[in-house]
Amino acid sequence: MTIAIFTFSLLGAMAIGMPIAFALLICGVALMASLDIFDSQIVAQNVINGADSFPLMAVPFFMLAGELMNRGGLASRIVNVAMAVVGHMRGGLGYVAILAACILSSLSGSAAADAAALAALVVPMMVAAGHSKRHAAGLVAASGVIGPVIPPSIGFVLFGVVGNVSISKLFLAGIVPGLLIGLGLCVAWWWVVRGEKLEQGPRQSLKEVARAVIDGFWALMLPAIIIVGLRFGVFTPTEAAAVVAVYSLFVATCIYRELKFSELYEVFAAAAVTTGVVMLLVAAALVSSWLITVAEISTQVVDLLRPFMGNQTMLLIAIMVLVVIVGTALDMTPTILILTPVLMPIIREAGIDPVYFGVLFIINNSIGLVTPPVGIVLNVVCGVSKISMEEIIKGVTPFMIAQLVVLFLLVLFPILVTGPARWLAG
Repeated sequence: MTIAIFTFSLLGAMAIGMPIAFALLICGVALMASLDIFDSQIVAQNVINGADSFPLMAVPFFMLAGELMNRGGLASRIVNVAMAVVGHMRGGLGYVAILAACILSSLSGSAAADAAALAALVVPMMVAAGHSKRHAAGLVAASGVIGPVIPPSIGFVLFGVVGNVSISKLFLAGIVPGLLIGLGLCVAWWWVVRGEKLEQGPRQSLKEVARAVIDGFWALMLPAIIIVGLRFGVFTPTEAAAVVAVYSLFVATCIYRELKFSELYEVFAAAAVTTGVVMLLVAAALVSSWLITVAEISTQVVDLLRPFMGNQTMLLIAIMVLVVIVGTALDMTPTILILTPVLMPIIREAGIDPVYFGVLFIINNSIGLVTPPVGIVLNVVCGVSKISMEEIIKGVTPFMIAQLVVLFLLVLFPILVTGPARWLAG
């Protein structure tokens, strides 16, 4: 009964157009009323506690870093480096987009920010080179999925806070799977363009490659700083977020000088608005999370999944299918906040490594960013590239299939995640 109340109150509130944060509050109140424990002070206290978390301080810093990166010239220089390295290959601009996405993801941790930057910079170039606009926009949208997987990642921060899992371990465990997603996109792109008649660009000389790398040196240094800092315990993930923001601000204003001090207010305001949306969602979700525990919904879900509990692979496949379905209707952040407290007791009872599951869960939620109709990255690229939703859905489909294949391989072969994670964590 409580599962039905939880589901229908949440979906009902969303169906009438209520913002997801308020739908989560309505869901929590409905559960409290059904359990006859409604108290407005408990609701208010849980909302306050939801946002009162030190690890969540990483969110505004990563949001700010993404804005600074796009406005300060870091993103364009990374695209130039990728162009110099792989731009000469057949369909090279597609590989440029994928390589640039892998590097950009290690700067901002925001899929929407990365996709917007790439769509503005790369899609017009790909169309001018003779590529189908829908395939170009679809590839850029799919490349944005890498953003929440390669650290730093806002998704990992939220999952770590809600699921009580080490964020540092999640960050390190996400590196290799993120690169595997990039490799899967490369294979899919090769398949898509194999029949197109394209002119290959000239191969850049070593001098030109070196010039591009030197010009983008300060942007390329940031991923190394983050990974080394986390690996050797120089800073925590939250402190890493502050380092990313301050470093991006310094490079954008003092080294590249593409961001004027008069523009900082606009950048900070944009980051603050986005942060406010995310933090309100987190705060509202804690009310539902607390009620999920009190109503023992996790126990009821465990009973439903009991037939799969004896086989970890089958259990993970069942959960991944569930998350894919949910991802077509919900954005990444609310999906993490709603499902994490429900699924984590199941994962721990089944003996599955929480860090390993966290990586699979975030990858799955990231793919949801390009599943219609809600996928925020799909909508961002659609708007920036000025293409219809119908066309971009056709363009993104082969790349989304490639990502699902990679996810399936990670479920079948956990060593692809756990092995590199153990090595990086020392």
